[in-house]
Order: sequence, then C-alpha cells, then structure tokens
Amino acid sequence: MKHQLLPVLLLFVFPSFLFSQNKLTWEFPLPRTHTGILLGNGTQGLMVWGSGEQLNITVARAGFWDHRGGNEFSARITYPELKKMLEAKDNAAIKAAFAVPQKQGAPNFGHPQQLGGGRLELTLPKGWSLERGDLHLDKGEIQIIVSKAGAQQWIKIREAIKDELAWVELPAALQSTTLKLVSAYELNQERLNAVGIQAPEAWNLDQVQGLTQKLPEDAPLTLAYRKLGNVVKIASHLGDGYQKESVRLINGNNLATLETERLAWWKNYWATAANVSLPDADLQELHDYGLYKLAFISPPQGVPATLQGPFMEEYQIVPWSNDYHFNINVQMIYYPALMSGKFDHLMPMWKMIEGWMPELQRNGEAFFGRKGALMLPHAVDDRCKVVGTFWTGTIDHACTGWMAQLAWLHYRYSNQREILEKYAYPLLIGAFEGYWAMLEEVPDGKGGQRFSLPVSVSPEYRGDRMDAWGKDASFQLAALHAVAQTLPQAAALLNKPLDPRWEDVSKRLPPYTTFDGEYLQEWSLKSKRIALWEGMDLIESHRHHSHLGAIYPFVTIDPNSEEHRSIVQNSLATWRYRGAGGWSGWCISWASILLARTGQTEAAVNWIKYFKQNFSNEGRGTSHNANTLGNSIMGHPIWSRTGQKNGEIMQLDGGMGAITAIYELLVQNRKDGLHVLPDRSIYWKNTSFQNVRAEGGFKVSAKVAKGQLEEVKIECTADQELRLHHGFGEKYSLNGQVQNGKVLQRNCKAGEILVLRN
Repeated sequence: MKHQLLPVLLLFVFPSFLFSQNKLTWEFPLPRTHTGILLGNGTQGLMVWGSGEQLNITVARAGFWDHRGGNEFSARITYPELKKMLEAKDNAAIKAAFAVPQKQGAPNFGHPQQLGGGRLELTLPKGWSLERGDLHLDKGEIQIIVSKAGAQQWIKIREAIKDELAWVELPAALQSTTLKLVSAYELNQERLNAVGIQAPEAWNLDQVQGLTQKLPEDAPLTLAYRKLGNVVKIASHLGDGYQKESVRLINGNNLATLETERLAWWKNYWATAANVSLPDADLQELHDYGLYKLAFISPPQGVPATLQGPFMEEYQIVPWSNDYHFNINVQMIYYPALMSGKFDHLMPMWKMIEGWMPELQRNGEAFFGRKGALMLPHAVDDRCKVVGTFWTGTIDHACTGWMAQLAWLHYRYSNQREILEKYAYPLLIGAFEGYWAMLEEVPDGKGGQRFSLPVSVSPEYRGDRMDAWGKDASFQLAALHAVAQTLPQAAALLNKPLDPRWEDVSKRLPPYTTFDGEYLQEWSLKSKRIALWEGMDLIESHRHHSHLGAIYPFVTIDPNSEEHRSIVQNSLATWRYRGAGGWSGWCISWASILLARTGQTEAAVNWIKYFKQNFSNEGRGTSHNANTLGNSIMGHPIWSRTGQKNGEIMQLDGGMGAITAIYELLVQNRKDGLHVLPDRSIYWKNTSFQNVRAEGGFKVSAKVAKGQLEEVKIECTADQELRLHHGFGEKYSLNGQVQNGKVLQRNCKAGEILVLRN
C-alpha cells in the first residue's frame, strides 16, 4: 500500500452536495464502483452506483480470502542473524530469508489475497433514468430517485444487521426492471485463470439464482438473488452448503422482522454515539458520514476491518490484498470507536488477535530469542500470515507496541477490566519483551550508559532498501516509551508486580533521536530537530510522519513543555518545508492531528478540508492516492479525461482518521491532563458537541456561542481522577459555585456530573 507508487483515482469537478444531519445526497451519474453509496453490516458490503437506466449494486463479502502464498514469518531468520546481514549489507541473504516459499506447479498471487464478489445490474424500464440517491444516515437506508418525463419514483435499498441479506424495493412502475448478476471472475478472467481460479458455478434452485466462486484451497463465495413481486433479495454466503444456505437466506427470512431489528439497531447506534455540531460543512460531513461508516465496517457482529473492509470492487483485483496493515492503518480505522464511545466495535479485532496469540508468540520467541516476546508483522491476512516480502515492515516492532497501546486506550476510555486483563496487558508485556531483546547499552556521553536500539526502522522510509534502517529510529523509541510508561499503570491496576526494567527503560532510553544541521540552504536555516534515526534527517516529503510519533500517536512527550518545545517546533518547520508532495490520503489526517497537538489549530482544520477536497472522489469515496496529479506524486490524471482503465485505490483509513482529527480539535488527552477545545480556532464562533469520550471514561460536552465558551459538561462513568483544562480562564462556576483557576483537579465518582460555565 505504500512503498510503491500506484495510480489511483482522479476525479472531475466536485459537485456541491446537499447535506443535512440525517441525509446525504448523491447526484447521478456515479460512474465507477467506488463512487457508490455505501451500505453494510460488517460482513456484507454494498456499493450503489450507475448512470442512465442502469443501477449497479456491487456486492462483496469480508473474509473471502485466497490464503495461498502466506509467509510463515518466524521460520527462517532471527534478530541477531538479521542484524549481521544488515551490517554486512547482504541483500541476497535478506531477500532469501523473507521470500515466500512457492509450491511446485501451484500458481498463486504470491501472497494471500482478498477477492471481490460481483455486482447485480438492474436495468430500468425504457425511459426511466437515475436522478439522485439519498442516504438516510439515521436509519441506514438508501433511496434512489428515478424519473421519466418529469415523473419520479423511489427505489429503496436496505440491509439486514446480522444476516448477509439485502433487499431492494421497486415501485409498481418499475416492476419490469431486469436483473443480471455479473461475477468478479467475468471482469478479471485472465488474471484469475493465471493463478488457478476457474469460472464460477451458476445455479438455480427454488427460484433463487446464484453464482458460486470456488477457490483452489479456500472456502467458496456465493452471491445469489431472487425477484419476488416488487422486492429483489440479494444474499452472500462464504462456505460450503451454499445453495441451501442462500435459499434459506432469501426465501426463509421475514423482511418485516429484519426491518424491525434493523431500525432498532440504528436507533441505538446514534443514541449512544458522540454528537457534534460544527461551523464547517466539510468537517461536519466528514464526521457524520464517517461515523455512519464506522457503524458497518466494525460492528460487534462483523468481520474485523481491513484496509477496505467489506467494500471490495469487482472490476479489478483488490489493491494491497485488502489486508490488515498494523503500522498505522488498522489503528487509524479503529481510533474513532474510542472517542465516539463505540467500544464494542473493537471487539472483533481483539478476538481475532486473541486467536493469533500462539502465532504472535512463536513469531516473537523465534525472532527475538526471548521467552514471552510477541511479534505482529505489519501486513497480514486473517490467519496472521505475512502478506508479501517487505522485510522492513515485517520487523517493525512498533506494530506490536501500537496495538498494545490501542488495547490500553480501549481500557482507559471504557474502564472495562476484561480488556485490560485479556488484551492490553498481554500485548504490552509481549511488546516490551521483544524490545528488551533488541536493546543494547551504549555510552550516554555523560559518563554513564543509556539504552539503544541498534537495528530499527521508520515505517516505509526508503522501502526495503539496504539503507532503510538505522540506530534508534525515533518512531521505535516512542513506541517503546509508550509501552514502558504504560506497563506500571497496567500492572498496578491488576495487582501485578512491577518490573524494574520498565522504569529503567523510561529513564535511560532517549525520547527521540536528533539531527543537527541545515535544512534550507537559501536562507541558511539550520536547527536541532527530531531525526528518523541516527544520522538520518527527513530529507524528502514522506507519507509516514513516524519520526514525530512521540507527539502523536504515542503521546510520550509534552510537545509544549520547556524541555521539548524548541526541538518540536524545529522538527515541524523542517517537516513543513519538505511539504506534502509525497503524502497519501491517510497521512493528511495524521498531519492534522500533529498540528492540533502543537497549537496550530487553523492549519489542522485546513488539512482536514484538504483531505476531503483532494483525497476523495466525486462519490465521497476516500482514496489512498490524490484525485489529481497536482497535489501529490501519489496521484493520477482525472479518469474521465484520460480514458485510462480505472485503477483507484479506496481505503477507509484516511476518512476514519479525519473523524479522529475532528475529535482532537474538540478534546485532547495530553500529558498534563484533559483539554477541552484547546487552542480553539478563531473562526469557530458557534459549535457544540455532546458525549465525546476521553481517557478515564469521561463523557465531555461543550458549547461555544458567538465566539465565547459558554459551557463544559463532564459526566463521570467511573471513579477517576480528573485534571481538566477547561478553557474559561481564572474564574468560572462549577455546578453553580464560583471557582478559581485554569485547571480543575478533582477525584470524581461514578455518576457525578460537572457543569462549568462562564
């Protein structure tokens, strides 16, 4: 997904969308799959698009894997061996160690690959054409408005919450609509034949028509449909017994029951989610549509979210295998579940990782040679087998540390002890043991010894070249600090003994590595700033802002403190100068958060808007690459102008990261406490939000009117200490009583509500 430049979508003129809190509108034509309106339930994903008289519903099923070509990471190399190979610059040995073993006479993709399903084409009666699509966010329903000679009709599309079943309601005037099911195989026949995948089986049973795509070694995927009166039912099924199960889904389900269940689910989802009202329409839309997508890319009953979740195109082989990328992408997809209060949406991911734990331990103990070490490679399939041969990503131990931090944050936001016991603490311990095996002691320049990571990487910087590594990569130092700083807190909560190594690492490991030198020759500008690794400055625009990881996501330093402020500002100056020419979509959201964390709120807002304008398509689909060549080297000429084959790369991470970036403008958990509307934008004269979650289990609400902060409300869901930077200045009222001080410090009790006013 990242160490190569692949072409991606580029759009035409962005139409102005009608928008309200509960409804978004698309104007047809929607000419490509990823311009489509989304509907899903965490397992089955629909994209609704088309033009003229043809309405297309692309259907995919999360978890449809061709697992062949999976790489057994721990089998062929250890950390000491890799260190020697790197020091010897033995490129051939490294490539051999990370190569994927090939079975004789068994062609495959060379890596595990998720595959799309197909599409159902609905051709309207003569004279009717598609006009617009209304997505009702509040109830997860799509209404397609079609017209003929000035008359209008509505097509309604809905999807079950738990079953892999969707249905289309056609008005009486459209009863003669014809249907055709097109498989992904039909559109990718040559490529699939080359890896041993043959044509799907077509079948018809009990008035249900289906296509079943079989794979050489994995479970088949079935798509099936039936038109009964004015209703078209669409089902998917992964596994054997597909005819019987497809018929059961389509003929055996009562739509009235499914509809009641569906409406109740959506009502509960929005009633328990954070709510924001922003003075910026672009940000409001990103938040609302993003939170709608969170509902069905990560629901408790669904498949853990991958790069694209269940929204896989049928016209090409899905990019990047639609796998699990743990060096930012999975984390970015799931972070909004914390701030929005959707904690149960993290559970499918934790349950999957729980099943992987024996594999992670084998990986860690084999690679590091240390008992208890865990290691999570950066790109894997749903069986935790490595996708590809990208050795720098495979040994990026911050992937393990970052997922450990996400599990800890899940506990901190929810106060669910089970999360701490079953997931956070084991991951933290396993990440630490792996890092401990890597550490060496070196002179600290002050007559003592400090810790050092002799072999470390900064994600994807220089790809998998022989010089894509160095000593003390700042990203790895920050990840290790996050683990070492968190472990004493976690151990105390679980009444476990403290390991003195944790404090030792916190004291004797540098927070980051620095580089001192010139960065802008014309003005003779030079400074001491954060380096990627020892001797490696940020010398070019790069999508991974990893060297700034101590600021965010790991929050291991206070960037505004006297100790770090100067170096942080110098680092940001160099980073700005290098520019955004090499950035991808998801790193725009990350950039916004870094700016919000360092007091540059207006710039943070602008980058979120930049993401929407330049890394989404005319159907609101979020992209890895820019939608024009004019903004990033990761771009593509506008498809409609070039006539080239559409090869856009949709990813969920950038759009979900935009939600987090918006929440970071409202509420931040910093080293010195909880900040409400920190460094509030001077242009945000009127805004409000309710129930944005914060560490400690706090629900935070606030209101700004006519440029003045009027109210902050804190609801305490557990007994927790609160250190609140409230934003009222020295004088304010707390539950009607006059108070003094810019910071409110208080031991809160579960159920307590604090209301602060001017």
